[in-house]
Amino acid sequence: MTATYTFDVFSTLDGYGGVGGGDWGGYWDKQGPELLDHRLALLASEQRMVFGRNTYQAFAQMLGADTEQTVHDPWVTRMRELPATIISTTLQGPLDWPDATVVHGDAVDVVARLKAESDVPLRSHGSLSMNRALMAAGLVDRVQVTLFPVITGQNGADPIFEGAADFDLELIESRILDGHIHELVYRPTLHP
Repeated sequence: MTATYTFDVFSTLDGYGGVGGGDWGGYWDKQGPELLDHRLALLASEQRMVFGRNTYQAFAQMLGADTEQTVHDPWVTRMRELPATIISTTLQGPLDWPDATVVHGDAVDVVARLKAESDVPLRSHGSLSMNRALMAAGLVDRVQVTLFPVITGQNGADPIFEGAADFDLELIESRILDGHIHELVYRPTLHP
């Protein structure tokens, strides 16, 4: 039996995972208590986080023990407490993350091995280019998109699926949080 791998991402309606300018705040200023409680509940069970180097470095800079933590949400603290695998060909330790291991190599090979060996589910929050490659290789079991009700056409950054392969998506879960944030969970299948 292989571990389930979830690609977990926050998105604007126009498909951006970040902001390159403007006066948008975190969560595009749309978070509420339901979103924050739900995120904490998602991470309550044992699981392993998987990050690419760039995402790990951005999180470590923002959340690291050597910096003043800028995100104080309990779900983010919980994410940082979970064991993590950082996939990189260049990163060396020590890491500013309590229970993280760097694994050198190609993400497809590393995640295929993790799925075969892990006794807990795997989750990756962000790591866009890595997860596009994992989807193309058929290693992503679930794509969990938290869709925020904004369009950032002028200031959007990090297009989530730019350059991705074509996929058919089977909707397996959906919910509305705080009356306006949609969480959609899909099973992706490479389109022939």
